[in-house]
Order: sequence, then structure tokens, then C-alpha cells
Amino acid sequence: MAYDDLRSLLRALERDGDLKRVKVEVDPHLEVGEIVDRVNKAGGPALLFENVKGSSMPLAMNVFGTDRRLLKALGLKSYSDISDKIGGLLKPELPQGFVGVREAFGKLGSMVHVPPKKVKSGDAPVQETVLTGDDVDLDQLPALFTWPEDGGSFFNLGLTHTKHPENGVRNLGLYRLQRHDKRTVGMHWQIHKDSANHYQVAARRGERLPVAIAFGCPPAVTYASTAPLPGDIDEYLFAGFVQGKRIEMVDCKTVPLQVPAQAEVVIEGWLEPGEMLPEGPFGDHTGFYTPQEPFPALTIDCVTMRKRPLLQSIVVGRPPTEDGPLGRATERFFLPLLKIIVPDIVDYHLPEAGGFHNCAIVSIDKKYPKHAQKVMSAIWGAHMMSLTKLIVVVDADCDVHDLHEVAWRALGNTDYARDLTVTEGPVDHLDHASYQQFWGGKAGIDATKKLPTEGYTRDGGWPEMVVSDPETAAKVDRRWKEYGL
Repeated sequence: MAYDDLRSLLRALERDGDLKRVKVEVDPHLEVGEIVDRVNKAGGPALLFENVKGSSMPLAMNVFGTDRRLLKALGLKSYSDISDKIGGLLKPELPQGFVGVREAFGKLGSMVHVPPKKVKSGDAPVQETVLTGDDVDLDQLPALFTWPEDGGSFFNLGLTHTKHPENGVRNLGLYRLQRHDKRTVGMHWQIHKDSANHYQVAARRGERLPVAIAFGCPPAVTYASTAPLPGDIDEYLFAGFVQGKRIEMVDCKTVPLQVPAQAEVVIEGWLEPGEMLPEGPFGDHTGFYTPQEPFPALTIDCVTMRKRPLLQSIVVGRPPTEDGPLGRATERFFLPLLKIIVPDIVDYHLPEAGGFHNCAIVSIDKKYPKHAQKVMSAIWGAHMMSLTKLIVVVDADCDVHDLHEVAWRALGNTDYARDLTVTEGPVDHLDHASYQQFWGGKAGIDATKKLPTEGYTRDGGWPEMVVSDPETAAKVDRRWKEYGL
């Protein structure tokens, strides 16, 4: 099973020699970010900064910085543990479309260990200490100023809780949070996100929106906050499914929301309609700065925490970063659900260098003319996959995770006068390359072998690939040691 809380995971990592304590004073202004980025890119350990300038709280970083650590945190041997589990639940019906996705998660909800369970405040470690009013001071929490042109200090791993003002459906999301002052944070809610919709509905009704932000949550909850679930699917249901047991929740002190009882710190507040402040710039996971824009400003009325809390954060920037393992987990976990929406897909890969959402490499068992183009259109209509800018479609015998082989197919199997599809559509809020915000150009490359029925009329048809003679290859395998190579 996954670890119930962050601190038990850190203890386990330390026993494994996969966590290093940094005891000297470090500055959250640029220095911490530089350290963590170097350690992450070198494949180094998780870090616990015990002496962060300006704060009494230890700061845990790079906790999910390798696939090994994320799998350990979630109690898995491989990412296929979850995808196989989801795939098994979907059989034999294999329901189609978005309705099928919801039905599939409905089946998860029927499992007794999945739905979250409520505990009393006295049984919630995160409410051992409660601060309100003038005692609230966000400067005591170690926020990071990571890149030279950042617009301020940010909390990068606060899990934001909201609920729809009309139907009460809650949402858990991971959004950056700029610390404006001791009691105010900026909510960077991109237009495609559910929490942004909750705020817009509340503003339209002339109501303020309750918000709770949790730090240092159980690993399965932290992962679930990043998962691209449909808006009416409870992230805590999915977290329980991943964790293998129910997530313990507690009522907040000042807002009508629930948060993980095993979190380290929670901040609570209300968003007033129309209260905005400039947010950013911010060195984002694209590897470029996103511009300063007005975003809602949340006033914090209450902070709850453990008696000796610690904070968890991440550094984002030019890949690879800690986003990598989280993105790979999503890629693998959601393959069975993507196959429900686009059953033609054999496998897919979202390269980290593309920020996961900029490029999708898809393999199919091609059956008819323009099958690849049909799959492109389906992906561009599939929930958050609609933000994909480049789709490369290859045959089923191509390993989509081998970028060398994919490049060989894409560069060699393509007549760009016929096999390149160019269109326009929505792109990520953070995309800097589109000539206008929120929408831009997209391309699809059909790198499959071409059929006579789709216009490939050369004599002899599509050529065979060059491969070794099987008998000779087997002979060389047997004699390899004899060659002394």
C-alpha cells in the first residue's frame, strides 16, 4: 500500500539512503531552487532542508524526483500495477466514450476501500495547532523564489480544494500559489481547470468561494491532484483506489470543505468575487516564463498544522524536473481509460520534453485508409488531450517509448504533402509559442505504412523493413561468447 502520510515516506526513504538532510542554512530566494534543480537532473536523492532562512519549518524537496521514489510512495512495483487494475475493472464491457469513463469510476466507487472517510478534528494531526486572525503569517511558510525573473515567492505543491457552488461537487487541483503578503495568495487558475469554473460560477451568483489548500499530503492524494480526471469524478475516490485504502478527511475549521487529516499544513480562506491581483511572471514547467496576469487573490483566515510541521514543494522549469515521474504515472495509469475513448490506440507516449501535453506519440493497428487521421481527430476531442499540439501516429510494431525508433518512422515514412495534418484548436494556458493565448496551430504526422486504398500507388506497394535473418540471428546469439566481443 501507499504511505499514509508524507513523514512516514521520508523516514522510509532515509532508511533506504534515498534522502539527504541539509542542515546548513539555505536561502529560499534562488539558492534552494538551484540546489534542487541540480540534484534532480543528476538523478539524486530526496532532500530535507532543516534550516530554511526565514522559516522554522523543514522543507522536503525532490521527494517524487525519480520513478523509483514515486512508485515507492504509491506502494507500487511498476506503473502498470494501477493501469492493469483499472483495465481489469473495465472488462468485459469496455464501455465507450466519456460516459464509459464515468461508469468505470463509478465501479471504483463501489469498492469499500475507495471512498474517503471522515474523522473527528481531535483525530486529525493537521489540526493539532490552529491559528486565526492576526496569528496567521504566511511568511513563516517556506515559499520559493526559484528563477531570477519570477514575480515573487511561490508555493508549488499546495493542493487546492474547492466545490461547485450549485451542485456541491468538490475538486482537488494542483496550482501554483504566489505569496502576496502575510495573509494573501494568488490563485493561478488556468481557464481549462475545474476550480476556475467554480470561481466563475460563484462570481456570477455574487457569492464568495471557500478555498482550502493543503501542504504535505499523503502521496496518493498529491498524485491524484495532478490527474486529468473528468470534472465530476472525485479525486479522493481515485486517491483511495491508488493508495489501496480510504483517505481520512477532516472538516476545515472556517470553511465548508474537507482536507486530508494526515496533511502537514492547511490554509483556509474565502475568495471574494472580482478580487484580483497581478500574478507572475513564473518560470514554469515549459522551461519558459509565463507572463504576469491578473488572478484571484485569496485572503487566508485560518492556518492549521501539525505540532512540528514540515512543508513539501517542488521545483519546476526546463525538463527534466520532478514533474517527470508524475507525468509518466499519469501516462501509464490512464492508458486503459484513453482506450475507452479511442479504442484504436494500442499504446501511447507523452514525452517529458514536450511538457507531456504538447506531444503524443500513438501506435495503432492500422486497418483502413486514413485510420491515423481518424485517431488524431479523436485525441483532439478527448478531454484534456485536446490540448495536444503534435500527434505522431505509428504502426503497432513501433515502440512508442523508443524515441529513436519513433523518429526513424516519422522521418522516413512520411510524405509531407499527404501525411501532414495541420489544424487549429485549444492549447494550454501556459503555452508561449501560440501567436495568441489559449488557441493555436496543431499538427498530426501519419508515420504509418501507407495503403494502396489511401493513394499509395507505387509499384510493389509499401516496402518491407530491413531486418536480420532469424536463423542467423539465433546462431549469432548462441556463439556470441565465442567471438570474444
